[in-house]
Amino acid sequence: MLDLTPSLTLLSLLALLSLLLLYFLSHTTKRNPCPESHPILGNLLSFLRNRHRFHDWVTHLLSTTTTTIQVNGLLGLSHGVCTADPAVVDHLLRSNFANYVKGSRFSSVLHELLGLGIFNVDAHLWTAQRKIASHEFNTKSLKQFVSDTVQSHLSHRLIPVLSEACDDGLTVDLQEVFRRFAFDNVCNVAFGVDPGWLDTNRTKTASNSVNASFVQAFDYAVELTSDRFMSPVPAVWKIKRILNVGSERKFKEAIAVIDDFAMNIIRSKERECDQIKEDKDQDHSQDLLSRFMSSTSSKDSTSTALTWFFWLIAGHPQCERLIYGELAAAVKASPTGLPTDFSYDELKKLNYLHAALSESLRLFPPVPINSRLAVADDILPDGTYVGKGWFADYSAYAMARMEKLWGPDCREFKPERWLNIDGVFQPSDQFKFPVFHSGPRMCLGKDMAYLQMKSIAAAVMYEFEIEVVDGGGDARKMIEPPYTLSLLLKMRGGLPVRMKRRP
Repeated sequence: MLDLTPSLTLLSLLALLSLLLLYFLSHTTKRNPCPESHPILGNLLSFLRNRHRFHDWVTHLLSTTTTTIQVNGLLGLSHGVCTADPAVVDHLLRSNFANYVKGSRFSSVLHELLGLGIFNVDAHLWTAQRKIASHEFNTKSLKQFVSDTVQSHLSHRLIPVLSEACDDGLTVDLQEVFRRFAFDNVCNVAFGVDPGWLDTNRTKTASNSVNASFVQAFDYAVELTSDRFMSPVPAVWKIKRILNVGSERKFKEAIAVIDDFAMNIIRSKERECDQIKEDKDQDHSQDLLSRFMSSTSSKDSTSTALTWFFWLIAGHPQCERLIYGELAAAVKASPTGLPTDFSYDELKKLNYLHAALSESLRLFPPVPINSRLAVADDILPDGTYVGKGWFADYSAYAMARMEKLWGPDCREFKPERWLNIDGVFQPSDQFKFPVFHSGPRMCLGKDMAYLQMKSIAAAVMYEFEIEVVDGGGDARKMIEPPYTLSLLLKMRGGLPVRMKRRP
């Protein structure tokens, strides 16, 4: 009989050495504990004290360390890291992509609202849905989006709404106006349905009543999921969900309204698909929902970005003048002579406007902090240890305020930092500027978002001088910007403005 004892002894020794190595790594690598962490309460007390300025608090903590810190929950029930290091962001989102997933941290919070949709899943479910969605964001689709959706909504909704308010001398909340405009746009692209939420001539029909109910339910559901995610003690909302009381009961009712609205759209699309089978020669639109349905046979982020952009422009009049000068030259060269009719190619040539929007996104990213969940133990590029099941956050908001990344003027609004010597826009490294995420999960709608924002900014700024009631985002106000704690960096109290027609 063959003697296996020496081989088994060697294998046992190798296994022991491997365990010792893992132990050594997990106990000698950098932990970078948060400077304001309590051994029992974790970061809870510090979080509650700084809740109103959460992102600036995180920025302070990261700027006083090696830009990666360990975060601990109440009673040590949760652990994680937070970073503002581009090399670490690259590691999380690209080079070690398979080890950092959305995981249970996302799905437990967002499952009722997003189900098994692309934003809430990993692995094969995400791969299949991303492949389908990618068809909607090619150049042909983007050009069609500009000509068929954005231009129409600008000419027949946004500009008329603002013109009416201007003529009547009214103060308008631009954050709310942009939110409604973006919502109508997204519903057209994603579902092939027009809610008409920004429409001066809306009548109180049954259809509009259903649309209004859906919008209100959707807004409530988004806010509740934000509260869930930012809750310092998740057990509280989970107990309320089990007992079906309070905000969780209202959330359940809102989800029912959303599901009913979605099912009506799906039934309509099913009838449309049946018609396509009967009439193969007829030209039918292919919105995003149709693509997903055929394969199986974020609204608010854009409006949030535009809100901060106009706030910053109001506080930097020189930038406003430069943008208007670029628009005036583009209008003069345009065949139509109207900024509301700018084509895809004309919008792409607006370099200074693109730079100003990018600079606004850098300072006030719509999703200021993002998170992943570690599948297995890991060592980050800066030497920080991450344990299995830990969350790994990266703060785009904090990264914008790191001198080592953007220089001593990092907190200033300077569109010029995005332009070369010839005034042509130069993109930044995606891991230094992860506003649209990075790596394999980089936002498919990035180009569409830029086109939409440039179209809106061009049309509004060419037509009106915008006066922000509180004076806008000058250097003083940028020190403590007025945001709310949510998944999205919304402006607290909206953006009240008055408008004056340009001569």
